[in-house]
Amino acid sequence: MGVRSGMMYTAGIVSVGMSFLSWILSKEYENDIARADRWGLFVGEWAPTFFAMGVALRIEEARQEMMMSGMGGQGYEEMGGTDERMARRLGGRATSRV
Repeated sequence: MGVRSGMMYTAGIVSVGMSFLSWILSKEYENDIARADRWGLFVGEWAPTFFAMGVALRIEEARQEMMMSGMGGQGYEEMGGTDERMARRLGGRATSRV
């Protein structure tokens, strides 16, 4: 879909800033301090989600890079798959996934 891990990390950092900004602005324009705190917390809850999505995408990007590097144009199945190669390196056998 074209979404990269860096985009999610950036969105997380921006949401932290937006959380602080919304808290400040809400504190200025709202009479109720508790409501200002809730606005800041609401936006602040987005940051961990964006960071988690960034980590998940980075893991997927690393997996794709590993599959593409060193294969010499061969497909993933032709190389025996990453699980089997890793198991051979560790001296064991790969378990089949169902």
